[in-house]
Amino acid sequence: MKRFILILNLFILITACKNKNQEEAAIETNNNTITLTEAQFKNAGITTGKFTQENISTLLKVNGKIDVPPQNMVSISVPLGGYLKHTNLLAGMHVNKGDVLATIDDQQYIQIQQDYLTTKAQFEFTESEYKRQSELNKNKATSDKVFEQVKATYHTQQILIKALEEKLKLIGLNPQKISTATISKNINIYSPISGFVTAVNVNIGKYLNPSDVLFELVDPTDIHLNLAVFEKDVNKLSIGQKLFAYSNNNPDKKYLCDIILISKNLNNENFAEVHCHFEKYSEVLLPGMFMNAEIETKSTLSNALPNEAIVRFENKQYVFIQTHDKTYKMIEAQTGNTENGLTEIIIAEKYIKETFVLKGAYNLLMSLKNIGEEE
Repeated sequence: MKRFILILNLFILITACKNKNQEEAAIETNNNTITLTEAQFKNAGITTGKFTQENISTLLKVNGKIDVPPQNMVSISVPLGGYLKHTNLLAGMHVNKGDVLATIDDQQYIQIQQDYLTTKAQFEFTESEYKRQSELNKNKATSDKVFEQVKATYHTQQILIKALEEKLKLIGLNPQKISTATISKNINIYSPISGFVTAVNVNIGKYLNPSDVLFELVDPTDIHLNLAVFEKDVNKLSIGQKLFAYSNNNPDKKYLCDIILISKNLNNENFAEVHCHFEKYSEVLLPGMFMNAEIETKSTLSNALPNEAIVRFENKQYVFIQTHDKTYKMIEAQTGNTENGLTEIIIAEKYIKETFVLKGAYNLLMSLKNIGEEE
């Protein structure tokens, strides 16, 4: 009798479990459809709704590097050559416009100053004689030939003085300050810009030819971002368009830029150069640094669902539509651009007016997958 009662209890328990499992979910695996019980529906936290029409912008991701315009890069040389007597520059040092970069020593600088002072002294006599002969010639007290000779000498020395003045300016000397007391074999090389030293190519005592580059300077305050944009995306950009740039080392720190120039030709890899200006200069932005950029292009009206309505399974993306009360079908969908928590959905026309699962899609996927595996 006891044995009979035990068998009867086991039968009742097995039957109850089977009925419970049947109540929990019924699934048609052929068409990816799942039907939930009332309890499962409440636990899944499902909400449904229709497509919304949203203006979603396209986010174009490109890369490039920080560049400096030619007017902000300077190569320093000595126009007439000479020996490097002194410099304390090192790569990376900051210099201000007008700072002495180096002192150059050469005998030819003495000669230029000597020629200028000598010519200037002779010119004072020639100028006086020219004025005297001009008065005499007016009164016919001297011949035209004598006057023309004095006039030619006067103009020749004018030309010579002007040429020597330009030579003095070329080597950094002020002609107005040249005198017998200031003659020197040394000249100073001054910085034409404020910026940083990027290269030092000389050492003390080295003889420098006019073609030798002593130092290279860069003014980073006008650095710009040079982006490589693929041919098909160029027409999406315009002058003045805003973008955000960031480095691989610090992707969370983003710099606002605006497009200032779009190249009219493509390189060998079908990329166009797009030059952008940083809204605010930062000392961590160095010439040659590689940067990434995100450009928001013009928005288009699209069918959109919340991001959580989209699930991924076996490298494909899906959404759920409601076919009946508490019954949902998983269908494959393509996604477009994403903005403000919404994603553009590209789907067959027949599904456009369907009711979609907006929340709880992941729970549906888990239930569908688990039940499918059990069967």
